[in-house]
Amino acid sequence: MTVLIDKKSRPRHPEKAHKPDTEVLRKPAWIRVKAPTSKGFSRTNKIVRDKGLVTVCQEAACPNIGECWEKAHATFMILGDTCTRACAFCNIKTGLPAPVNLAEVQHVADAVVEMSLKHVVITSVDRDDLSDGGADHFVNVIRQIREQSPSTTIEILTPDFMRKTGAAERVIDAKPDVFNHNLETVPRLYLKIRPGARYYHSLRLLERVKERDPSQFTKSGLMVGLGETKQEVMQVMDDMRVAGIDFLTIGQYLQPTRKHAAVERFVTPDEFKAYATIARAKGFLMVSATPLTRSSYHADSDFAKLCEARQKKTQTQKG
Repeated sequence: MTVLIDKKSRPRHPEKAHKPDTEVLRKPAWIRVKAPTSKGFSRTNKIVRDKGLVTVCQEAACPNIGECWEKAHATFMILGDTCTRACAFCNIKTGLPAPVNLAEVQHVADAVVEMSLKHVVITSVDRDDLSDGGADHFVNVIRQIREQSPSTTIEILTPDFMRKTGAAERVIDAKPDVFNHNLETVPRLYLKIRPGARYYHSLRLLERVKERDPSQFTKSGLMVGLGETKQEVMQVMDDMRVAGIDFLTIGQYLQPTRKHAAVERFVTPDEFKAYATIARAKGFLMVSATPLTRSSYHADSDFAKLCEARQKKTQTQKG
């Protein structure tokens, strides 16, 4: 007997389905956004759909999708739409991923050209099922973009490549302009929020980038509103600076569904301004700290300027 299953009724996070629902706090006025309706949004949506690409903007239900896509800025998510981990904050589905789509390399590069991107952000799901964690696929995407759109600066947001010997090094050697890996939260909350990861492993990954290639910018991000204290956030900033991290993003955690970790509180805009001031005083080259900040929010304008300046300096030195 064949049983037909309605995909809409299938739990997006099967491993979280047994967890009790948590209360979803009402969002304050400063964090509400309008539904996307612009022509620019529609054009970006069509390009993504026509090329069969996945974006973290859609999969993670990013609140900034309307603003970013209107400006033709999208964060491409490679290696499929299914993650091998089950972080308590993330809206991306968990399960056994499909085989790697090798054609995706060309499709991403084509989209970069068609969208005339000056700066592109490439991220991925965790692929613990792959021997290299997906490192070679990252490398191939970077190289193809370089070939087709050499003036585009490239930012990657990678998984932690835990227990994948040599994987991170291969990606570093592909020379992206920005190597981003998010710490996400303070060490005390890792077991609850990011149980498949290790805080000091993630920190060490970013430190290794600087050791191997000092010319690359490094970047990391935090969510707040999960129960962390101000002192814990400032300690993470100190840890980041010791590891040589250049760019910092801090944004409000938003609960995707009742099955995910609850929002403990909404951090006020004034508190975000204070975090930004502290971070700049600690030596970060670029800081984005607002309620709606996400890892690649305004990356095309804020962080890309430094990338472009360094790229031009390098080209001048070679000439």
